Amino acid sequence: MPRPDPLKKSAEDWRRLLEPERFNVLFEEGTERAGSSALNLEKREGTFICAACHLPLFDSSAKYESGTGWPSFFQPIDPDHIATRRDFKLFMQRTEYHCARCGGHQGHVFGDGPPPTGKRYCNNGLAVLFVPRGEALPALRE
Repeated sequence: MPRPDPLKKSAEDWRRLLEPERFNVLFEEGTERAGSSALNLEKREGTFICAACHLPLFDSSAKYESGTGWPSFFQPIDPDHIATRRDFKLFMQRTEYHCARCGGHQGHVFGDGPPPTGKRYCNNGLAVLFVPRGEALPALRE
């Protein structure tokens, strides 16, 4: 599947659509407190979608308990749904990833995950919504 077309919205448009905490994580690159997301305990089958534009990002089959306090995944649904860039905050180099469609900050990817990828996509719970298998995914937000 090709990389999704970018969704162009202003910060004010997103601020009107999202709760303040979600806006902070997604568009101001905030981070929620470790262990604060109910999605850490989510064990049902389903899809994790971007909380801003509803692009599917992760399948529950790729979720695992990393012990970090944030929902973690070893691979995205489609690599073209995730975009990355280097992050030098906290005085070390990390790889930030975000939704390829709306640019919403999701978290950071590390090389200490389980097989088969060896990657850990450490996601802010506020940056995604969970849709149980069998329920319709919400329409992509325009």
